[in-house]
Amino acid sequence: MWTLVKIKIFPWLALWMFFLLWNTIQAQTRYTIPEELDVGSVVGNIAKDLGFEISKISDRKLRIAPGAGKQYFAVDLGKGELIVNERIDRESLCGQSASCLLPLQVIIEDPLQFYRVEVEILDINDNSPRFKSDENTVNVAESTLPGARIPLETAQDPDVGANMLRSYTLNKNDFFKLNVKNSRDGTKIPELVLENAVDREKQSVHHLILTAFDGGSPARLGITKLTVVVLDNNDNAPSFEQDLYEIHLSEKTNPGTLVLTVEAADLDEGSNSAIDYSFGSQTPDDVLKRFAIDQKTGEITLSHELDYEIGPSYKFDVCARDKGTPSMEGHSDVQVTVIDVNDNSPEITITSSPKPVREDAPVGTMVALISAKDLDSGENGQVSVRMSSDYPFKLNPSFADHYALVTHSTLDREKYPEYRIELEASDSGSPALTSIKIITVNILDVNDNPPVFSQPSYTVYVRENNAAGSIMCSVSASDPDIGENAKISYSILDSKVQDVSVSSYIYINSDNGSIYSMHSFDYEKLKVFQIQVQAKDHGSPSLSSNVTVHVFILDQNDNAPAVIYPSAVMGSVSHQKMPRSAKAGHLTTKISAVDADSGHNAWISYRLVEATDSSLFSVNLYTGEVRTKRAVSEQDDSSQRLLIEIQDNGEPVQSATVTVNILLEDGLHEPISDFRQKTAEPSKRNSKITFYLIISLASVSVLSLLTFLILVVKCVRNSRSSSSCCIRRADSDGYKNPNRNLQLQLNTDGPIKYVEVLGGDMLSQSQSFRSCLSPVSEFSDFTLVKPSSTTDFKDMINVLDASLPDSAWTFESQQQKPPNNDWRFTQQGQRPGPSGAGPHPEGAGGAIVGTGPWPNPPTEAEQLQALMAAANEVSEATATLGPRYNAQFPMQHVPDYRQNVYIPGSTATLTANPQQMMPQPALQGPPQAIPQVDVPNAAQTPASKKKSTKKDKK
Repeated sequence: MWTLVKIKIFPWLALWMFFLLWNTIQAQTRYTIPEELDVGSVVGNIAKDLGFEISKISDRKLRIAPGAGKQYFAVDLGKGELIVNERIDRESLCGQSASCLLPLQVIIEDPLQFYRVEVEILDINDNSPRFKSDENTVNVAESTLPGARIPLETAQDPDVGANMLRSYTLNKNDFFKLNVKNSRDGTKIPELVLENAVDREKQSVHHLILTAFDGGSPARLGITKLTVVVLDNNDNAPSFEQDLYEIHLSEKTNPGTLVLTVEAADLDEGSNSAIDYSFGSQTPDDVLKRFAIDQKTGEITLSHELDYEIGPSYKFDVCARDKGTPSMEGHSDVQVTVIDVNDNSPEITITSSPKPVREDAPVGTMVALISAKDLDSGENGQVSVRMSSDYPFKLNPSFADHYALVTHSTLDREKYPEYRIELEASDSGSPALTSIKIITVNILDVNDNPPVFSQPSYTVYVRENNAAGSIMCSVSASDPDIGENAKISYSILDSKVQDVSVSSYIYINSDNGSIYSMHSFDYEKLKVFQIQVQAKDHGSPSLSSNVTVHVFILDQNDNAPAVIYPSAVMGSVSHQKMPRSAKAGHLTTKISAVDADSGHNAWISYRLVEATDSSLFSVNLYTGEVRTKRAVSEQDDSSQRLLIEIQDNGEPVQSATVTVNILLEDGLHEPISDFRQKTAEPSKRNSKITFYLIISLASVSVLSLLTFLILVVKCVRNSRSSSSCCIRRADSDGYKNPNRNLQLQLNTDGPIKYVEVLGGDMLSQSQSFRSCLSPVSEFSDFTLVKPSSTTDFKDMINVLDASLPDSAWTFESQQQKPPNNDWRFTQQGQRPGPSGAGPHPEGAGGAIVGTGPWPNPPTEAEQLQALMAAANEVSEATATLGPRYNAQFPMQHVPDYRQNVYIPGSTATLTANPQQMMPQPALQGPPQAIPQVDVPNAAQTPASKKKSTKKDKK
């Protein structure tokens, strides 16, 4: 197991990365391993380190994103371990770079996430220093002075760090020693230094061994053999002007371009000073391929195009050799640096192919992993990727030119089932180069749309007596989803129709929505009903919608007219009597029939089919009234038989017949009343309903009178104990204040409207008088009710005035006048009032008013007198119950009991409209008790003003 390093991030950097890498990079993990591990070696438990459950990584497809080169690592899904998949050679991956990091992108799906994992490859000392050749020859003139330096071939060690080349050694000898110098790039260059002069005659060849050591443990070494040849005569070697030539070339430099000219000088003369130029014997092949040197002039030209991405720099040795005997040579280094040009467009790589995305995916869901790279360097290699804002996606930068394509807004497959996203990568060069790549993202359907019916509601018309199993109608619904989410099943929601489940009436085909009737319908039993049809899709969870189907049963003429009168219980033949004295047009009887059908099918007509004497009787076509066509004569048979046919207006026509026997009798003085009069005054011989009704009303009236008498007796008894059922006295001071709060309250109880007159001071309980008015009758019943709370009396007058248009009530406020000493109840209009009330004074508005408030609170005797007057009204009203229900007594002849109500203790009088009242004679009183009083015109109140306006409109 190798080292696992979790990268620590400073707080401010963590905050920046939080916003930058949200929902893209979950963690960053680094492993450190040495190179040259065996295939299958375990790097680390990546599932555990990233926080995944080992049992789920197989289903979620944990894997390493493929790269451009070899796949050096893989994931063991059974154990969650990261293992070595290929032999790793650090020198081939990273060259002489001090750090070698191999980035990995770990991808896991459902949901799609990716993690950056770095594997640091450590160098091991697996390479020994190597010379290009095992043997090298060095020429030294015998005239060379001690201290002269002769450059030697350098060894190469691809290892780095402590394992790189560290030193050189030379075997011990008497003439040469080794010197190692450091170049600008840190390369160690060995030099052979002449320590003592050589003598060709003594020793013409010297054999040396040059050894190179690295810094590994244990150290590795490389050896080359040096053969030093001592030359005669040619004393001076060529010498270059510079030890190192440096030049910068653009990678766009055309082949054939002159790079530079090297020049060396030789102090000898003649042929010994003639120099030939060449590349050193250790020059790499890629240099020989791209550069050429002129042997005579030393001009170095470009023979092949340069590519910065292949070789950013070249360093080689140039040799100048004279033509002396023996030949002498000099050396110089040339460093060519290639200048990068923005000649490579960015390349977009889809690290993880986009998977289909559910349309309900939350914002920020990762869709794909994208990387971009540019082979150029510097600004030319800085790449940015962007996309149009028209897509509901965005690119989140992650690390090292990697991007995560995530959702930016809600998706709707029904609108856009597929997105073709155009990605554009551009570098920062001048001019900038761009590349475009299109990726396709498919949207997966989610059951987010309920079925929609083609109509908001359906109306179906079905003829009655239809055949069971016949199709009534079809409903259809559509679902914009696809697949199973769009498959629809129809059903009828359970409900009741006439207490019977609707499923017993209707059946629906669950596949196509066709609705069938289970049995035949009868219009006379069921005219209309409604059902709820549900359309449900097959999604998970399923969605549904309902629609109402209104079913109307159309009537068919399947019912014959039914005779109501004469009733079938009376026998198949109806017997009627008629006096012989009947004149022409005499109503003998009336045939009544009904048809259970509706519309035109229920229109009934009557026709006389057979008759003993067809000239005597006729039947009205529409009403069924049987009348005489002429006066009855003595010659007519005493028994007349009529056969009447009753037909409806349907198709086909349905009919019924009824037979009527009419007996002509002499001395029958009481004629058969007209049918229209029978509705108001039915015959006692034909119906007992009216008789029972009169008995019931009389019983109710007697019970009402008894109840009222019991109430009167109770009030008399209670008055002896200083209390009254009409007026409850809290204390003796309650009557000292005549200014009491009064209230008129209009109430409604079904068809009965009644007015409550309430009075009382703030500290005592109220008095309440109620006048009950029936909207049907013109009688008024006066009753006493329980006390109620007080309100503003004038406001209630306005309410009463607006609610009783037939009674023209007015409220008149009077100025205080000296009270009349003689206060009594008059019989005029059955209302309480001053005994001296006389004719209406002019300008008084037609209202009978008092002359002022009572001088003293009413005594108990006066209260009893008012109570008895009210009882008298009730008894008289009860006596009129019989005439009320008698059609011979029209309503307009009934006495009007809506009389003035005078309220003791106040200046208000509630009166009836004098135009609607008939004057009645008052009880005779003493003449001196009826003084003529000058009644001034009272100020018109809002109530009286409003009623006057109504009267003007009438």
